[in-house]
Amino acid sequence: MALKSSVTLTPSRTIGKIDPRIYGSFIEHLGRAVYGGAYQPGHPSADEDGFRGDVLDLVRDLGVTIVRYPGGNFVSGYRWEDGIGPKAQRPRRMELAWRSIETNEFGTDEFMRWCQKAKTLPLMAVNLGTRGPEEARQLVEYCNFPGGTALSDLRIANGGHDPYGVKVWCLGNEMDGPWQIGHKTAEEYGRTATESAKVMKWTDPSIELVLCGSSGSGMATFGAWETTVLDHAYEHVDYISLHTYYGNRTGTPNFLAKNLDMDRFITSVAAMCDAVKGKKHSQKTVNLSFDEWNVWFHSNEADNKLPSWMIAPPMLEDHYTLEDALVVGCMLITLIRHADRVKIACLAQLVNVIAPIMTEPNGVAWKQSIYYPFLHAARFGQGQALDVEMRSPVYTDREFDQVPYLESVATYQPEDGSITLFAVNRSLDEAMQLEADVRDLPSCRVVESLTLTGDDLLAVNSAQDPDRVHPQVVNNAVIEDGILRVTLPKASWNVIRLQTAVR
Repeated sequence: MALKSSVTLTPSRTIGKIDPRIYGSFIEHLGRAVYGGAYQPGHPSADEDGFRGDVLDLVRDLGVTIVRYPGGNFVSGYRWEDGIGPKAQRPRRMELAWRSIETNEFGTDEFMRWCQKAKTLPLMAVNLGTRGPEEARQLVEYCNFPGGTALSDLRIANGGHDPYGVKVWCLGNEMDGPWQIGHKTAEEYGRTATESAKVMKWTDPSIELVLCGSSGSGMATFGAWETTVLDHAYEHVDYISLHTYYGNRTGTPNFLAKNLDMDRFITSVAAMCDAVKGKKHSQKTVNLSFDEWNVWFHSNEADNKLPSWMIAPPMLEDHYTLEDALVVGCMLITLIRHADRVKIACLAQLVNVIAPIMTEPNGVAWKQSIYYPFLHAARFGQGQALDVEMRSPVYTDREFDQVPYLESVATYQPEDGSITLFAVNRSLDEAMQLEADVRDLPSCRVVESLTLTGDDLLAVNSAQDPDRVHPQVVNNAVIEDGILRVTLPKASWNVIRLQTAVR
């Protein structure tokens, strides 16, 4: 017998407007993300800048809205000046974060041109590990000042005739982590971030700034870190960051519920922001930037065997399964469900390194299983996030207690009357009969229903079999007497697109 669940779709029950920037990603100078991923002169598809055309095609199709760069752990030891000017004169450096050799062939100017071609926005991070406020301010000037100063004229001389107009900047990366180059206490980082924020905004008052939150909710300093750094920098920043990665270490039912931890993480950090707001009697709200999130565990053992000091070593190359795609789908649902506070999010990363896109060094590029939930969310998850009033049977989990078999959220575009219902059936054994009450939606009809599922949860895509894990158009949703009925296969990601009359 199939499981039974239900939701109610009411356009007036909104959570908040979805910021398109929640469909962002991340490229770090790590492994083959840049070299052999985004950038590979000599590849058959490479353009005049050395950018892989096959990768650019996949990025544009994916709908990535903003890309964080250049790190990540890498940024905490990075001299941005090494990556500009004539390539023959750029220095090779020991890169301590990932124990590799950095050639600096690809730097700030290349990244800005790549973003233009990828039809995405840049999100720049500044080094607050080995450097500080002045170097951060200088990079803002180089990127954003129109001209007539030494640094802006240097950008022009390097081919950047118009300002890059970078609007969002990360104030360092994971500065709470002892693994970080230039790791700081909360007090040390709070002061450095505040002084950096001041001069960066004095240089360009239009920019938005992301303060480093905890590297994860499991950090011993989680909570105390947030309240301390916010106490210093609250009035100077616009967002605080969250990072999390999940892996299947305790079985599939628990793995499929991991987004419940993500949900608690978001709720906790939002509460901390509001507590500091109240303490300071502030009129502004600091929102959240979930600028690193993904599944990451497959490559851990292989990475331990890689030699140090290679150029672009094949690190963090997780090959994602159908099971991973379901977890990523649940995490996307969580981000949408918190649209009132999460305004930026970055799937980490974009190419080759724990990524939706993989490449062969001199061959093809292909889509991993996690490509598809992200594609669907970025394409159809726009407008207003709706509170779907979900009812579902549950299963028991040691970490999360009662876990609903159904994970779901809906989005509504008031401009054209379109609604999209995203749903994951977590059951590994049973299909689910989902009923959606759509009586509040005038003239509602089904446009399309898509499903990503399969018999093998461990199935992966590859260069040889790029479509093994692939969504199917099923169109099995029907509406009768104001009730939408659809069958969700066991262990499946589902997208049901509806059209209503514009109000």
